[in-house]
Amino acid sequence: MLAELHGNVTKLRCNRCEGQVDNFPDLVTCPFCGGKLASSVVNFGQSLPHKALADSYRHSENCDLFIVVGSSLVVTPTADMPQVAVQAGARLVIINQGETPLDRVAHLRFWEGIGEVLPPAVAQLKELMKTA
Repeated sequence: MLAELHGNVTKLRCNRCEGQVDNFPDLVTCPFCGGKLASSVVNFGQSLPHKALADSYRHSENCDLFIVVGSSLVVTPTADMPQVAVQAGARLVIINQGETPLDRVAHLRFWEGIGEVLPPAVAQLKELMKTA
């Protein structure tokens, strides 16, 4: 499951109902409620959308594997989600060149850069899925 807490440049979000639609330049009102549409990207200092935040906590509580990619895990509330997942029984993988507060509880820890870890990991997963 995926909850895009910080938005997506290809989506617009309604300021009233938080519904999301594809980003078309001529689209300014929400097709669901008539509210004003704006970029779904959350900039520094802006609040996270309530629905995406709630979805993220729900996904964290129900996942088998939680992967942290390129985060120092110091900015809340998102920094709390891996711990929620671990407490619910999930495995935790951290890919980050700097230290994080959850390094000691991670089941697998990569100190290399994202570009060094993810492409070969995805390639290996694709191969494994072919034989499954």
